[in-house]
Amino acid sequence: MTEQALKGRVALITGGGRGMGREMAVAFARAGAAGVCITAAPGSDETGDAIRTELGEALAAIAAAGGRGLALTGDVGDWDNCQRVVAETVVTFGALHILVNNAGKSGRYVATGGKRRVPFYEADPEGYCEVNRTNVDGPFLMARAAAAHMIVAGWGRIINISKNVDAMHAPDNSPYGPSKAALEAATVAWAEDLFGTGVTVNSLGPGGAVNTRFGDGNLTGRGQPADVMVPCALWLASAAADGVTGCRYTGNRWDPSLPADEAAEACREPQIFPAPTRKTVLTLAWQPTGSGLPAGKAGTTQSVGTTKDTVS
Repeated sequence: MTEQALKGRVALITGGGRGMGREMAVAFARAGAAGVCITAAPGSDETGDAIRTELGEALAAIAAAGGRGLALTGDVGDWDNCQRVVAETVVTFGALHILVNNAGKSGRYVATGGKRRVPFYEADPEGYCEVNRTNVDGPFLMARAAAAHMIVAGWGRIINISKNVDAMHAPDNSPYGPSKAALEAATVAWAEDLFGTGVTVNSLGPGGAVNTRFGDGNLTGRGQPADVMVPCALWLASAAADGVTGCRYTGNRWDPSLPADEAAEACREPQIFPAPTRKTVLTLAWQPTGSGLPAGKAGTTQSVGTTKDTVS
């Protein structure tokens, strides 16, 4: 990707104060984004002061990368907060083109009795709802608040941060795993809803464990570096991915020795759901990696299946 791949674009990254969100925010600034807003909110086991400190440090890193930043506290599970952070982003930078739904909560919020993971029937009910509020409701509320600005502009990107398919239905991992399966379904549905507007919706996962504080609140020293998804995220956020929508990508498959479009195609996985029997405009989403349409041409209308264009 070129150094100015995001020149003139304005991005909003939830959960941007740490880990993968911070790495993407700094990379977007380095890629020439006109503005990068990062948001965060404390979980039930965190303090507001700690979150604000992280946001301040991330804001300084964005500035050091040559970017203009805006750091806001805001809970993605709260509709008023989502509207506020979108509005403040637009007022500050004049537009909003890219939304990365990165904020999330792990299974540590449902664990009881000092355990790291528990089966669903031992999960703390309040924690269970807290995870779903952030991981499922949050991306919807943020996308709902942001989409109108993108549609008016005739160009936009919504990138939903996901995870490995196998881990979505692993035992002792509810509701975190199932919440990401729900987000994958939303990615496809929103891509269909927004088709033809110039706004694309795709999902991106790291492809395995990442050395961040996400899992249990502490760095483990194990897993992939937090910048594992940066190259693919930059590609998805850029004009190089025009027309590519409803697809699923895995960041750790990026091969820097390949041209960017080829590297991105190598990161793409077929959607986790069977191809629909109704008609769909999402031509690339279910095709095997390497056999799909050329990058940027995935928006051509194509019928998949044989039944009438209805949804039951």
